[in-house]
Amino acid sequence: MKRRELFRISTAMGLGAALPALGLANAQQPGAPAPAAPLKPPAQGSIPVAFLLSDNAVVIDFGGPWEVFSNVSVPGRGEGPVFQLYTVGATEAPITTYGGMKIVPNYSIANAPAPKLIVVPAQTVGDPAVLDWLRQASRTADLTMSVCTGAFILAHAGLLDGKSAVTYHGAFKDFAMRFPRVTLRRGARFVEEGNIATAGGLSSGIDLALRVVERYFGRAVASNTAYTLEYQGQGWLDPNSNSIYAKARRSSERHPLCPVCDMDVDKASAASTTYRKRTYYFCMEEHKKLFEAHPASFI
Repeated sequence: MKRRELFRISTAMGLGAALPALGLANAQQPGAPAPAAPLKPPAQGSIPVAFLLSDNAVVIDFGGPWEVFSNVSVPGRGEGPVFQLYTVGATEAPITTYGGMKIVPNYSIANAPAPKLIVVPAQTVGDPAVLDWLRQASRTADLTMSVCTGAFILAHAGLLDGKSAVTYHGAFKDFAMRFPRVTLRRGARFVEEGNIATAGGLSSGIDLALRVVERYFGRAVASNTAYTLEYQGQGWLDPNSNSIYAKARRSSERHPLCPVCDMDVDKASAASTTYRKRTYYFCMEEHKKLFEAHPASFI
Protein backbone atom coordinates (compact mmCIF):
# COMPACT_ATOMS: atom_id res chain seq x y z
CA MET A 1 0.00 0.00 0.00
CA LYS A 2 1.44 3.35 -1.04
CA ARG A 3 1.36 6.45 1.16
CA ARG A 4 -0.95 8.19 -1.31
CA GLU A 5 -3.53 5.48 -0.60
CA LEU A 6 -3.47 6.20 3.12
CA PHE A 7 -6.75 8.02 3.43
CA ARG A 8 -8.88 5.36 1.76
CA ILE A 9 -8.28 2.68 4.38
CA SER A 10 -10.96 3.92 6.76
CA THR A 11 -13.69 3.76 4.13
CA ALA A 12 -14.07 0.00 3.75
CA MET A 13 -17.73 0.17 4.71
CA GLY A 14 -19.73 1.96 2.08
CA LEU A 15 -17.50 2.56 -0.93
CA GLY A 16 -20.29 1.37 -3.16
CA ALA A 17 -22.91 3.45 -1.40
CA ALA A 18 -24.47 6.28 -3.35
CA LEU A 19 -22.76 9.61 -2.75
CA PRO A 20 -24.81 12.81 -2.79
CA ALA A 21 -23.86 15.01 -5.73
CA LEU A 22 -23.10 18.06 -3.62
CA GLY A 23 -20.74 20.97 -4.00
CA LEU A 24 -18.13 21.51 -1.28
CA ALA A 25 -18.89 25.11 -0.37
CA ASN A 26 -20.56 24.16 2.91
CA ALA A 27 -17.56 22.03 3.87
CA GLN A 28 -15.23 25.02 3.78
CA GLN A 29 -17.02 27.40 6.12
CA PRO A 30 -14.55 28.76 8.70
CA GLY A 31 -17.00 29.01 11.61
CA ALA A 32 -15.49 27.27 14.62
CA PRO A 33 -17.33 25.61 17.50
CA ALA A 34 -17.17 27.14 20.94
CA PRO A 35 -13.90 26.63 22.87
CA ALA A 36 -13.70 23.18 24.44
CA ALA A 37 -14.32 22.97 28.16
CA PRO A 38 -11.70 21.51 30.51
CA LEU A 39 -11.90 17.78 31.19
CA LYS A 40 -12.17 16.67 34.82
CA PRO A 41 -9.73 13.92 35.83
CA PRO A 42 -10.63 11.51 38.64
CA ALA A 43 -9.50 12.54 42.09
CA GLN A 44 -7.26 9.49 42.19
CA GLY A 45 -6.29 6.61 39.96
CA SER A 46 -5.55 6.48 36.25
CA ILE A 47 -7.64 7.64 33.31
CA PRO A 48 -8.45 4.57 31.14
CA VAL A 49 -7.65 5.13 27.45
CA ALA A 50 -8.80 2.67 24.78
CA PHE A 51 -6.99 2.60 21.43
CA LEU A 52 -9.37 1.01 18.94
CA LEU A 53 -7.29 -0.98 16.43
CA SER A 54 -7.98 -3.12 13.39
CA ASP A 55 -6.04 -4.09 10.27
CA ASN A 56 -4.18 -1.28 8.50
CA ALA A 57 -4.12 0.94 11.60
CA VAL A 58 -1.57 3.69 10.94
CA VAL A 59 1.18 3.50 13.53
CA ILE A 60 1.87 7.22 14.02
CA ASP A 61 -1.87 7.86 14.37
CA PHE A 62 -2.05 5.80 17.55
CA GLY A 63 1.65 5.58 18.46
CA GLY A 64 2.01 9.37 18.69
CA PRO A 65 -0.87 9.82 21.15
CA TRP A 66 0.23 6.67 23.01
CA GLU A 67 3.64 8.23 23.68
CA VAL A 68 2.07 11.52 24.73
CA PHE A 69 -0.28 9.94 27.25
CA SER A 70 2.34 7.51 28.58
CA ASN A 71 4.77 10.38 29.32
CA VAL A 72 2.42 12.61 31.30
CA SER A 73 3.56 13.45 34.82
CA VAL A 74 1.36 15.42 37.23
CA PRO A 75 3.08 16.77 40.36
CA GLY A 76 1.48 15.57 43.56
CA ARG A 77 -0.70 12.94 41.88
CA GLY A 78 1.13 9.99 43.41
CA GLU A 79 2.48 6.75 42.03
CA GLY A 80 1.22 4.93 38.97
CA PRO A 81 0.54 6.10 35.43
CA VAL A 82 -1.69 9.10 34.86
CA PHE A 83 -3.28 7.38 31.86
CA GLN A 84 -3.97 3.64 31.74
CA LEU A 85 -3.44 2.70 28.09
CA TYR A 86 -4.76 -0.42 26.35
CA THR A 87 -5.60 -1.61 22.86
CA VAL A 88 -9.01 -2.93 21.81
CA GLY A 89 -9.78 -5.05 18.76
CA ALA A 90 -12.89 -6.68 17.36
CA THR A 91 -11.35 -9.84 18.86
CA GLU A 92 -8.06 -10.54 20.61
CA ALA A 93 -6.62 -11.96 17.39
CA PRO A 94 -3.49 -10.18 16.08
CA ILE A 95 -3.99 -7.26 13.72
CA THR A 96 -1.53 -6.08 11.06
CA THR A 97 -0.88 -2.35 10.96
CA TYR A 98 -0.18 -0.25 7.91
CA GLY A 99 3.47 -1.07 7.25
CA GLY A 100 3.28 -4.65 8.55
CA MET A 101 3.62 -4.43 12.34
CA LYS A 102 1.77 -7.20 14.20
CA ILE A 103 -0.16 -6.21 17.33
CA VAL A 104 -2.14 -8.41 19.70
CA PRO A 105 -4.94 -6.32 21.24
CA ASN A 106 -5.07 -6.24 25.03
CA TYR A 107 -8.83 -6.71 24.91
CA SER A 108 -11.68 -7.43 22.54
CA ILE A 109 -14.79 -5.29 22.29
CA ALA A 110 -16.50 -8.00 24.35
CA ASN A 111 -14.30 -7.63 27.45
CA ALA A 112 -12.61 -4.21 27.25
CA PRO A 113 -12.78 -2.02 30.36
CA ALA A 114 -14.98 1.07 30.01
CA PRO A 115 -12.73 3.89 28.73
CA LYS A 116 -12.84 7.55 29.64
CA LEU A 117 -10.85 8.41 26.53
CA ILE A 118 -11.02 6.65 23.13
CA VAL A 119 -8.46 7.03 20.33
CA VAL A 120 -9.46 6.00 16.79
CA PRO A 121 -6.66 6.07 14.19
CA ALA A 122 -6.90 5.56 10.43
CA GLN A 123 -7.58 1.87 9.81
CA THR A 124 -9.91 -0.54 8.04
CA VAL A 125 -13.13 -1.23 9.93
CA GLY A 126 -15.58 -3.66 8.38
CA ASP A 127 -17.31 -5.11 11.44
CA PRO A 128 -20.60 -3.44 12.48
CA ALA A 129 -20.06 -4.74 16.01
CA VAL A 130 -17.01 -2.48 16.30
CA LEU A 131 -19.11 0.56 15.44
CA ASP A 132 -21.70 -0.53 18.00
CA TRP A 133 -18.98 -0.78 20.65
CA LEU A 134 -17.69 2.66 19.69
CA ARG A 135 -21.14 4.22 19.98
CA GLN A 136 -21.78 2.66 23.37
CA ALA A 137 -18.33 3.40 24.80
CA SER A 138 -18.45 7.01 23.61
CA ARG A 139 -21.60 7.67 25.62
CA THR A 140 -19.77 7.39 28.93
CA ALA A 141 -16.31 8.55 27.80
CA ASP A 142 -14.98 12.00 28.58
CA LEU A 143 -13.75 12.27 25.01
CA THR A 144 -13.60 10.25 21.80
CA MET A 145 -10.87 11.40 19.43
CA SER A 146 -9.95 10.40 15.90
CA VAL A 147 -6.72 10.89 14.00
CA CYS A 148 -6.42 11.20 10.22
CA THR A 149 -9.14 9.20 8.43
CA GLY A 150 -10.24 7.76 11.74
CA ALA A 151 -12.81 10.56 11.34
CA PHE A 152 -14.52 8.39 8.69
CA ILE A 153 -15.09 5.75 11.38
CA LEU A 154 -16.57 8.27 13.81
CA ALA A 155 -18.80 9.57 11.01
CA HIS A 156 -19.90 6.06 10.02
CA ALA A 157 -20.87 5.52 13.66
CA GLY A 158 -22.98 8.69 13.59
CA LEU A 159 -20.84 10.42 16.22
CA LEU A 160 -20.13 13.46 14.04
CA ASP A 161 -23.65 14.23 12.83
CA GLY A 162 -24.33 17.94 13.24
CA LYS A 163 -20.77 18.61 14.38
CA SER A 164 -17.61 20.10 12.90
CA ALA A 165 -14.64 17.85 12.15
CA VAL A 166 -11.38 17.54 10.25
CA THR A 167 -9.64 14.62 8.60
CA TYR A 168 -6.59 13.94 6.43
CA HIS A 169 -6.25 16.69 3.80
CA GLY A 170 -6.22 14.17 0.94
CA ALA A 171 -9.66 12.94 2.04
CA PHE A 172 -11.47 16.27 2.26
CA LYS A 173 -13.58 15.87 -0.90
CA ASP A 174 -14.49 12.27 -0.21
CA PHE A 175 -15.38 13.03 3.41
CA ALA A 176 -17.54 16.04 2.54
CA MET A 177 -19.51 14.08 -0.04
CA ARG A 178 -20.02 11.02 2.14
CA PHE A 179 -21.04 12.92 5.26
CA PRO A 180 -23.05 16.05 4.36
CA ARG A 181 -24.30 16.31 7.96
CA VAL A 182 -20.75 16.99 9.17
CA THR A 183 -19.14 20.41 8.72
CA LEU A 184 -15.61 19.87 7.42
CA ARG A 185 -13.08 22.36 8.81
CA ARG A 186 -10.36 22.71 6.17
CA GLY A 187 -7.17 24.15 7.62
CA ALA A 188 -7.81 22.93 11.17
CA ARG A 189 -5.11 20.84 12.82
CA PHE A 190 -7.73 19.56 15.22
CA VAL A 191 -11.38 20.29 15.99
CA GLU A 192 -13.01 19.91 19.41
CA GLU A 193 -16.75 19.84 19.89
CA GLY A 194 -18.42 18.49 22.98
CA ASN A 195 -17.12 15.03 23.83
CA ILE A 196 -15.69 14.53 20.32
CA ALA A 197 -12.40 15.72 18.87
CA THR A 198 -10.88 15.06 15.45
CA ALA A 199 -7.32 15.60 14.26
CA GLY A 200 -5.92 16.03 10.77
CA GLY A 201 -3.47 13.57 9.30
CA LEU A 202 -0.73 11.60 10.98
CA SER A 203 1.35 13.91 13.21
CA SER A 204 -1.72 16.03 13.96
CA GLY A 205 -2.71 13.34 16.45
CA ILE A 206 0.29 14.20 18.63
CA ASP A 207 -0.92 17.78 18.91
CA LEU A 208 -4.48 16.76 19.69
CA ALA A 209 -3.19 14.40 22.39
CA LEU A 210 -1.18 17.23 23.96
CA ARG A 211 -4.27 19.41 23.82
CA VAL A 212 -6.22 16.65 25.62
CA VAL A 213 -3.54 16.59 28.34
CA GLU A 214 -3.93 20.36 28.64
CA ARG A 215 -7.70 20.03 29.00
CA TYR A 216 -7.25 17.51 31.83
CA PHE A 217 -4.29 18.98 33.70
CA GLY A 218 -3.46 22.44 32.34
CA ARG A 219 -0.93 23.96 30.00
CA ALA A 220 2.08 23.55 32.28
CA VAL A 221 1.64 19.76 32.41
CA ALA A 222 1.10 19.59 28.64
CA SER A 223 4.17 21.75 27.98
CA ASN A 224 6.27 19.56 30.27
CA THR A 225 5.05 16.49 28.41
CA ALA A 226 6.10 18.00 25.08
CA TYR A 227 9.48 18.89 26.59
CA THR A 228 9.95 15.34 27.87
CA LEU A 229 9.22 14.02 24.38
CA GLU A 230 11.62 16.57 22.82
CA TYR A 231 8.66 17.59 20.69
CA GLN A 232 9.10 21.05 19.22
CA GLY A 233 5.78 21.25 17.38
CA GLN A 234 3.48 24.10 18.35
CA GLY A 235 0.34 22.88 16.60
CA TRP A 236 -1.32 21.88 19.87
CA LEU A 237 -1.38 25.56 20.83
CA ASP A 238 -3.26 26.59 17.67
CA PRO A 239 -6.09 24.40 16.34
CA ASN A 240 -6.05 26.29 13.04
CA SER A 241 -2.36 25.75 12.32
CA ASN A 242 -3.01 23.45 9.34
CA SER A 243 -4.01 26.46 7.24
CA ILE A 244 -1.67 25.33 4.46
CA TYR A 245 -4.25 22.64 3.66
CA ALA A 246 -7.24 24.99 3.62
CA LYS A 247 -6.79 25.73 -0.09
CA ALA A 248 -6.89 22.88 -2.57
CA ARG A 249 -3.92 22.43 -4.91
CA ARG A 250 -4.51 23.22 -8.58
CA SER A 251 -4.08 20.58 -11.26
CA SER A 252 -2.47 21.38 -14.61
CA GLU A 253 -1.76 19.53 -17.81
CA ARG A 254 1.93 19.43 -16.94
CA HIS A 255 1.46 18.50 -13.27
CA PRO A 256 -1.85 16.63 -12.99
CA LEU A 257 -3.44 15.89 -9.64
CA CYS A 258 -6.00 13.25 -8.80
CA PRO A 259 -9.32 15.15 -8.74
CA VAL A 260 -10.53 13.06 -5.79
CA CYS A 261 -7.62 13.50 -3.35
CA ASP A 262 -5.32 16.14 -4.95
CA MET A 263 -2.37 13.74 -4.95
CA ASP A 264 0.28 13.86 -7.71
CA VAL A 265 -0.20 11.33 -10.48
CA ASP A 266 1.94 9.99 -13.31
CA LYS A 267 0.08 10.41 -16.60
CA ALA A 268 2.06 7.59 -18.18
CA SER A 269 0.70 4.96 -15.80
CA ALA A 270 -2.35 6.52 -14.13
CA ALA A 271 -5.93 5.45 -14.74
CA SER A 272 -7.82 8.14 -16.64
CA THR A 273 -11.25 9.17 -17.82
CA THR A 274 -12.68 11.96 -19.95
CA TYR A 275 -15.38 14.32 -18.78
CA ARG A 276 -16.60 17.32 -20.76
CA LYS A 277 -13.76 16.91 -23.23
CA ARG A 278 -11.09 17.02 -20.51
CA THR A 279 -8.97 14.10 -19.38
CA TYR A 280 -8.60 13.43 -15.67
CA TYR A 281 -5.96 11.16 -14.11
CA PHE A 282 -6.26 9.17 -10.88
CA CYS A 283 -3.87 7.83 -8.26
CA MET A 284 -5.91 4.62 -7.99
CA GLU A 285 -8.71 2.82 -9.76
CA GLU A 286 -10.99 3.32 -6.76
CA HIS A 287 -10.84 7.08 -7.20
CA LYS A 288 -11.64 6.79 -10.86
CA LYS A 289 -14.84 4.97 -9.95
CA LEU A 290 -15.76 7.61 -7.37
CA PHE A 291 -15.16 10.38 -9.89
CA GLU A 292 -17.15 8.70 -12.64
CA ALA A 293 -20.11 8.30 -10.29
CA HIS A 294 -20.31 12.05 -9.53
CA PRO A 295 -17.83 13.98 -11.72
CA ALA A 296 -19.42 17.40 -11.29
CA SER A 297 -19.00 17.25 -7.52
CA PHE A 298 -15.24 16.68 -7.78
CA ILE A 299 -14.47 19.48 -10.22
